[in-house]
Amino acid sequence: MSAEPTTSPTPALPPEVTARWQARFRAPRISLPEWAEDAPHRNVYASDVSGVVEQYAWDRETDTHRQVTDRPNGTLAATLSPDGETIWWFADTDGDEFGVWRTQPFAGGRDQVAVPEVGPAYPAGLEIGHRVVAIGRSTDDGSELWIAGTDRTPEVFYSSPDTAGVEALSRDDGLLVYSHSEHGDPRYPALRVLRTGDLSVVADKWDGEGRGLHALAFSPVEGDQRLLVGHERRGREELLLWDVTAGTETELVLDLPGDVTAGWYPDGSALLVGHDHAARSELYRYDLATGTLEQLETPRGVVRGATARPDGTVELAWSSAERPPVIRRADGPVVLAAPGEEPPAAYPVEDRWVPGPGGDVHALVVRPAGPAPYATAFLVHGGPEALDDDSYRARRAAYVDAGYAVVHVNYRGSTGYGSQWRDALTGRPGLTELEDVGAVHDALVAEGFVDPARTILSGGSWGGFLTLLGLGTQPERWTAGIAEVPVADYLAAYEDEMEGLRAYDRALFGGSPDEVHDRYVRSSPITYVDAVAAPVLVVAGANDPRCPIRQIDNYLAELDRLGKPHEVYRFDAGHGSLVIEETIRQVEAALSFALRHVTP
Repeated sequence: MSAEPTTSPTPALPPEVTARWQARFRAPRISLPEWAEDAPHRNVYASDVSGVVEQYAWDRETDTHRQVTDRPNGTLAATLSPDGETIWWFADTDGDEFGVWRTQPFAGGRDQVAVPEVGPAYPAGLEIGHRVVAIGRSTDDGSELWIAGTDRTPEVFYSSPDTAGVEALSRDDGLLVYSHSEHGDPRYPALRVLRTGDLSVVADKWDGEGRGLHALAFSPVEGDQRLLVGHERRGREELLLWDVTAGTETELVLDLPGDVTAGWYPDGSALLVGHDHAARSELYRYDLATGTLEQLETPRGVVRGATARPDGTVELAWSSAERPPVIRRADGPVVLAAPGEEPPAAYPVEDRWVPGPGGDVHALVVRPAGPAPYATAFLVHGGPEALDDDSYRARRAAYVDAGYAVVHVNYRGSTGYGSQWRDALTGRPGLTELEDVGAVHDALVAEGFVDPARTILSGGSWGGFLTLLGLGTQPERWTAGIAEVPVADYLAAYEDEMEGLRAYDRALFGGSPDEVHDRYVRSSPITYVDAVAAPVLVVAGANDPRCPIRQIDNYLAELDRLGKPHEVYRFDAGHGSLVIEETIRQVEAALSFALRHVTP
């Protein structure tokens, strides 16, 4: 860590409080196991049981577990071949997200590059069939999609300067779907279906400007060429079935208020539907023959992923703001538990709906001990196409342990509130979201919940961007700021970030910096650095491809030049860390900074 010297000692939390918040991070976690299509007893999952997020193999027949990867900065992505014989995992360098797919036998053995002809890149989808493999890659030159197989030489079947990705492969390996943005906006992709044999086009589907399509999965039944697709024709995420060879489609209109996604039951008779609404989620079984929608009983909270097993049982990853994550069946039994003690319980969230300039804003608040008004940390999420929800968050609980109230704001740009809400920041990113954050801040001050003289603005990634922008454009609202892996100088960030994000930025701003220069300047935190009045901590990853280090250094240099109080924490990884002790060090730095500048 590098930081300017402080003039006062850091207030110390009681040892039992420190032990409690750190225990939430150190308690091992396990992701929802993915199983092989033709060998469902063979599974792969991610866990940080070693202190670093790595990939593990699990044979359910023998109940044996094996660590597959072991790298200093962890391994985030892995999947299985349909026969369960091979594990594919993505090998980047120190968290920079740039690398190649490697393979390892399920039973263990030597790693090797999966398809040597496909050079290092950012991943853009992977579909593994019985005889065919499709690999998407993204570089500064654009997108490149490859096909390989047991009896064919690897070749590029699609390349474009625009964003594209591999999406779905049919059960018989005969049809391949990829997404593309030839119509100009990667946020709203179109779909194209090819025959894998001769790479001829079978069908195209595009819903027009402002309406994206996402291929979720082909039917798992041999010979059934129906593709499950996510669409947003009525202003929110919904479902349709597209028979790509017959050229017909059926929209599945479900009487649910929020966004939905789905996967297949293995026999193809039903869909497992996930429904997200107002920061919480539910599961349903949709019978395709009768159109019956049956809710599966899960506790109030958030389902991070779910899968229907061949025996008809449903497994899911669930947590709530109070209760830690668990891998369980929908009917109750725990499927897979990490070794060691369960992490400490956390704190419940309360809902607030606040009038904002673009409509009612949904916020979640957490109370510490004692009476209001509270010293409050506004922890704003990244994305921006994400949301804060009623799930277990060790970082949120750490702030509450330290005596702060916590406020989350699902500002315009967040998912889960419809397409119009998600897209409302187009042309004016950053400033739009902060209007909603400001509206929630002011409403909670008026309510007597927030002490306006003791407020922290903090977030990571896009949330870090909003933190720095908020400190400069709303200096009267914030007592301190903590920006983690932020966009700080948008023009420099655009020059250095991965091409996929540049394409996203062009869509978000309405063009490149050469075309709409003033919009980038208007939304860039460095534009307002001279107005920053609060002390700020900046956390930066040396190998970050999303919020690169040079643009952060530009912002820090301006803080230095202007004599603004600030501290810096640098770590040797990318856009965050998969190493638990490193994450704890970052939270320690943030809490230390908060306690020195905002008394709880």
